[in-house]
Amino acid sequence: MHYVKAGSILSAQNGMNLYRGCTHGCIYCDSRSKCYNMNHDFEDIEVKENAIELLRESLRSKRKKCMIGTGSMTDPYIPLEENIQNVRKSLEIIYEYGFGVTIITKSDRILRDIDLLKKINDRSKCVIQMTLTTYNEELCKKIEPNVSTTKERFETLKIFRDAGIPTVVWLCPILPFINDTEENINGIIDMCIEAKVYGIICFGMGVTLREGNREYFYRQLDKNFPGLKEKYARTFGNRYVADSPKNNELMELFHRRCEEHGIVHDNDAIFAYLNTFEDKFGGEQLSLFDL
Repeated sequence: MHYVKAGSILSAQNGMNLYRGCTHGCIYCDSRSKCYNMNHDFEDIEVKENAIELLRESLRSKRKKCMIGTGSMTDPYIPLEENIQNVRKSLEIIYEYGFGVTIITKSDRILRDIDLLKKINDRSKCVIQMTLTTYNEELCKKIEPNVSTTKERFETLKIFRDAGIPTVVWLCPILPFINDTEENINGIIDMCIEAKVYGIICFGMGVTLREGNREYFYRQLDKNFPGLKEKYARTFGNRYVADSPKNNELMELFHRRCEEHGIVHDNDAIFAYLNTFEDKFGGEQLSLFDL
């Protein structure tokens, strides 16, 4: 872990990354790609020491309320968050100024902050986004070794369901020759049905491989799936997108089952929902004194 002083915290789309780098060890992580110019070891987490002050300044000066997002590049609930608590501090500020929030994570550590997330959702809007890649617990431990298992994430989704907080699942990546099976897709969708998720984001059955993350992915294939790296190299070469040979049939299954169970499965519609701020109190100014 190391600290840096940031010049800003919110992107033009009102997203923020409180940390850069991750210790979850997911074998397919695109954030390892060289195009993101991360000039330090991926597991050496970069902490923005002035993130909380920058967020307060940004939200105080905004003319319109909106959704604030986090987790697109680095899971905000990595282990060091337990001590640093920048996510929780950020949620307090988001609540104080009456904004909405959406968080992408694979960790059940998010349950630590369910009290604040419920308060935000009661007054504006909170959406929890959770990645699910395989319903098989043993496979999950191989491809996502240092993070909450699928079962733990599923239980987390149900807790948010019972708390009245909407959820969205990212069904990705689906790794060719590993988890691209009808059994896996059905297993994940069954979980989503039971958890009553609002929608499932899926860009296709496959994985993206760029310089930086491809090399790490291949090393992990050698470690956990001997011989599979060579099959990937023969099948996909240096392509950016490695689509499953079963893409068409699995996507048909995905869309059909979502449609049957009333789960939103149009990516554009889901992103529009995630980006739409809702003010349940007609513009009332919120205060931390109400916490």
